[in-house]
Amino acid sequence: MIELLPPGAILILGGLLAALLPSRLRPWAGVVLPVLGFAHLLTLDKGFVQTVVVFGQQLTPVRVDGLSLTFGYVFFIAAILGGVYGLQVRDGVQVVAAQTYVGSAIGAIFAGDLVTLFIYWELTAVTSVFLVWAGRTARSARAGMRYLIIQVGSGVVLLAGVILHFVDTGSLDFVRLIGADGRIAAASVGVILVFIAFGIKCAFPLLHNWLQDAYPESTPTGTVYLSIFTTKLAVYALARGFPGTGVLIVIGAVMTVFPIFFAVIENDLRRVLTYSLNNQLGFMVVGIGIGTELAINGAAAYAFANIIFEGLLFMAMGAVLLRTGTCLGSELGGLYKTMPWTAALCIVGAASISAFPFLSGFVTKPLILDETAAGHHVVIWLMLLFASAGVFHHSGIKIPYFAFFAHDSGKRVKEAPWNMLLAMAVMAVMCIGIGVAPEVLYRVLPYPMEYHAYTTTHVVTQYQLLLFSALAFTFLQLTGLYPPELRSTNLDFDWTYRRLLPAVVRGVARGGRVVVEAFALPVRGLLDRVHRLVFHLHGPEGVFARTWTTGAIAFWAVIVLAASLLLYLVDR
Repeated sequence: MIELLPPGAILILGGLLAALLPSRLRPWAGVVLPVLGFAHLLTLDKGFVQTVVVFGQQLTPVRVDGLSLTFGYVFFIAAILGGVYGLQVRDGVQVVAAQTYVGSAIGAIFAGDLVTLFIYWELTAVTSVFLVWAGRTARSARAGMRYLIIQVGSGVVLLAGVILHFVDTGSLDFVRLIGADGRIAAASVGVILVFIAFGIKCAFPLLHNWLQDAYPESTPTGTVYLSIFTTKLAVYALARGFPGTGVLIVIGAVMTVFPIFFAVIENDLRRVLTYSLNNQLGFMVVGIGIGTELAINGAAAYAFANIIFEGLLFMAMGAVLLRTGTCLGSELGGLYKTMPWTAALCIVGAASISAFPFLSGFVTKPLILDETAAGHHVVIWLMLLFASAGVFHHSGIKIPYFAFFAHDSGKRVKEAPWNMLLAMAVMAVMCIGIGVAPEVLYRVLPYPMEYHAYTTTHVVTQYQLLLFSALAFTFLQLTGLYPPELRSTNLDFDWTYRRLLPAVVRGVARGGRVVVEAFALPVRGLLDRVHRLVFHLHGPEGVFARTWTTGAIAFWAVIVLAASLLLYLVDR
C-alpha cells in the first residue's frame, strides 16, 4: 500500500502530526520524515505512473521519470539536511510549515497532470508563508502578506490557464505545452497564462522582488527552506512544460545580469544571496530555453548543484544571524576568529557557486554555456560569461569577505551549533564530491550523455574569469571605489507597487476630493433653492398645504373631468 502514496504525502501528513509531538521531539520530525520519504521514493521505479478518475477525467497524481527523479533526489537530500540544520528549532509553526511545504513541492514535481500540479502549487504558497511569518516581526508580517498575495496570485493565474487549456484541447496532462517551434507568441491564451504563472514563481525580471522582500525576513532555518524549493519547483515546471521556448533564452540572460548590480550595493548579506539566487536561476532558464537534451541536462544538473551550494551559503548566513543577531555587512567582519568552521564551510559554498575547478559549479554550469555557444547565441553567451564573473564577485567574494573578514566588528560570539555545522559540512562534502566525480550526478540526469568538464579550454577559461574578477574586486577595494557597506534601502522594481502606486492612488483620491469640493458649493446652493421652493409649496403654510372646502374640491373635480371629456371628443 505504501507505493500508492504520492512521494510528498509522508511529509505532508507527518508534518501535520508533528504538531502533536512534545517540543523536545518535534525538531526530529524534520529529519525522520524526509528520510522516510526518500526511502519511499527509492521504491518507485522510473516509469511508474499512478492514475485515478475524478468526475470522468483521468488524472495522474504520480509520474516518475528522469526529470522528476533528478529534482526529487535533491529535494529530499536538501530536506534531510535542512532538518538537521534546524534541530535546535522547537517552534511548532516552523516544523509543521517546513515539512508540509517540502512535501507539497515534492508532490508537485511528481504530478503528471495540471490539476494535481495546481493543488500542490497552491499548497506550497500557503505552507511556505508561515516560514516568513515565523520571523514574528512587523516587517515579516507585512512581507509575508505580500508574499502570500503574489504566490496565491500565481496559482490563480495557473488555474485560469489550466481551465482555458482544457477547453482548447480537452487534455489535463502535464507535458510539453509549447509547440515544436518554441514560439510563445503562437501559443494559446491558456498556455500563456500557465507560462506567466511559472514565471512568477521563478522570479522572472520585474516579477522577482518577492524574493528580496520575503526571504530575508524569515528565521535562519526558514530562509534555508525557502531558498531551495519554491523557485526550483518553477524551474522544474518550465523544464517540463516549456523546453525549447526561445523567449526563455532572453529572459534567462537578463536574469543572470541585472541582479549583479543590486547585489554589489546591498548591505544585508541574506538579501545579497537572494539576488544571487535570481542570477543563478537565469542560467537554468537559459538552458531550458535552448531546449536540447544536453541543455535540459545542464539546467537540471545546475539546479541540483545550486540547491546544495546556495543552501550552504544561506546556512552559513543563518548561523551568523543566529549568533550575532544581524546579517548586515556594515555590522559584521572578523568573525573568522570565533566562527572558523562556519567561515571555512562558507568559503567552500562561495567557491562552488563561483565554479572553481573540482567543485560542483564547475562541472554543471559549462553544460549550459557550451550549448549556448553551440547554438550560436553569441550575445547571450557573453552575457552569461559576464554574469559568471559577477557571481564570483558578489557571492564568491563579498559574502565571506564582509561576513568573516574585512574590518573587525569586535563581535566575539560562539561557533555555530553542532547540528548546523554538520548540515553545512555534508553540503560542503557534496560540493566537492560532485566536482571531483561529476559522473555520479550525470548518471541521474534526465537524458543519458557523455560529457567531459575537465578540458583544457574549460579549466583555462574559468581560471581566467576568476582571476580577472578577483583582480577587479581587489582594485576597487584598494582604490576605495567599491561601494561601501552602509545601512541603506536600495530601490528595486517593487518600489513601483509598494511606494509609487499607493502614492498615485492617494493623489487621485486627493484630486477627486478637490473636484467634489469644487462642484459641491454650487450644487449645494441649487439643492437649497429647490428645497426652499418645495417647502414654500408643500410646507405647513404652503399653497398646497392649505385647507380647501369640500365644495371647492368638487368644483375643481368637475372642471378637470369636463376638460378630459372635451379633449377626448376633440381627439375623436
